[in-house]
Amino acid sequence: MATSGASPGQSSSQSGDSAAETEILNVVVQREGQKVSTKWGLHPNLKDELKPEEWKELTEIMGKVTTLIGDRFSQVLGQAEEGPAGNA
Repeated sequence: MATSGASPGQSSSQSGDSAAETEILNVVVQREGQKVSTKWGLHPNLKDELKPEEWKELTEIMGKVTTLIGDRFSQVLGQAEEGPAGNA
């Protein structure tokens, strides 16, 4: 599981608001050269509370989500690299 920003269980305040926020689900897209990888993660407490059938359903859905996001990121990246080169 890869994370960005606040780690699971870490709280932060928003604009002086006293309400605490907890990251429960995240999706991270990483690029290494031409390779694009997409990962998702779930807060451990929430994962422990899910029934096996709920975990299976969530895993299937998030597999589709990460595939869509990764494919789109690759398309945008490819279009940006195909753009005209600038003159110095």
